[in-house]
Amino acid sequence: MKKLAILSAVIIIFASCASYDNGELTGVQDRAPWFNAPPTGMVLVEKGSYRMGPNDQDVPWSSTATSKNVSIASFWMDETEITNNEYRQFVFWVRDSLAYRMLGEQIDEYLISEDQYGEEIDPPFINWELEILWDDQEQNEILEDMFYPEHERFYRRKNIDPRKLNYEYFWIDYKQAAQKFTFENENRRHYNYKTGQYDGEIVGLDGKRTPIKDRSSFIMRDMVNVYPDTLCWISDFSYSYNEPMANMYFWHSAYDNYPVVGVNWKQATAFANWRTSYMNAYLSSVGQYFVQDYRLPMESEWEYAARGGLDLAVYPWGGPYTRNDQGCFLANFKPLRGDYVADGGLHTVEVAIYEANDYGIYDMGGNVAEWTANAFDESAYSFTHDMNPYYKYNALPDDPPAMKRKVVRGGSWKDIGYYLQNGTRTYEYQDTAKAYIGFRCVRSYLGQDLSGAKSNVY
Repeated sequence: MKKLAILSAVIIIFASCASYDNGELTGVQDRAPWFNAPPTGMVLVEKGSYRMGPNDQDVPWSSTATSKNVSIASFWMDETEITNNEYRQFVFWVRDSLAYRMLGEQIDEYLISEDQYGEEIDPPFINWELEILWDDQEQNEILEDMFYPEHERFYRRKNIDPRKLNYEYFWIDYKQAAQKFTFENENRRHYNYKTGQYDGEIVGLDGKRTPIKDRSSFIMRDMVNVYPDTLCWISDFSYSYNEPMANMYFWHSAYDNYPVVGVNWKQATAFANWRTSYMNAYLSSVGQYFVQDYRLPMESEWEYAARGGLDLAVYPWGGPYTRNDQGCFLANFKPLRGDYVADGGLHTVEVAIYEANDYGIYDMGGNVAEWTANAFDESAYSFTHDMNPYYKYNALPDDPPAMKRKVVRGGSWKDIGYYLQNGTRTYEYQDTAKAYIGFRCVRSYLGQDLSGAKSNVY
């Protein structure tokens, strides 16, 4: 009874010190405002419904899609495919971060090991304020392992070894975490990607099984080499001279505004993760909220954006033909009987050369095909939801090739017109890089976008 009296007194003391304003429910105050400003280089695609699926006959008789009404939430999408110069920023960031870590092991100033309160930071942060002195002899010796070993150098050129440019990143597997059980439940069941059943273990992308213990069980890790496969220009085309493209396409400034190729699905996913972290680091430095994640577009988002608001259009430009009324081709592909140059380009061309669709998005058909976030399944349209339909599968290293297929959309410079159609879908394997596949990113729109909505809400 005495303890209860003491507890009541403490509650009264704290309650007497509290501020109740006017006693009304007002929510948490003084929260930083959110400004949904247009991201640089992105276009808002407003929410809506459309008829997803083929508009024309199934030329290869592949039967990979049926028509289906779906509804899509608003999202931001890159105006163009990611270019060589934009992807090079990612490669340089990975290169520099590795160099900073190596320098920090011997030169303390390159890493920040203590916070503002003098407490140790483990692992330490990179001190990006300091410049890497690549020509300095002392630093050059420290960074020696980043370069090709002497026996692999060509004419003694000391170049960065791209095999060392590995990007480690993390994400939360919401699909596994979404099961309706608590961490403390000893009988917790869990979906296992390996067995396709529910059990009490997680299988990571490295194929290792680990028991579920807490939130860390759902934080996934991967490491990806970020350097594009420049040799895809040679390996993709037998008995064809493409050595100049292999040597120069990714690095020469003449190709800065061309779409990046030779990037597999895992690299494209890693780029989107890095782009999110890169933006969040800036926003955190200025006291702003974290931004919604950048990611690869869902297949349904990609097709919705490609149609440009024209529900039953065959091609992204709206018409049923690949030429305009003046006889000019409307995209970069393989027209006629294989006349690559009839549309103005022999292989890839600069982004945004051809007209944008009605959403203001360029090259949704032709130039390079594009990775989407979806795993490929011939019957996916039959079992996915009609609101933001999405089929995802995290393939493990020892999974069969059929489980590693990812949806590719849009057709490319080496494809016939059928593959440029809005409703045509095909696939490539997630760890395969091609000279005709690139990608672009999307970002979900935060809040409710009522523009163009048919409702009584004003």
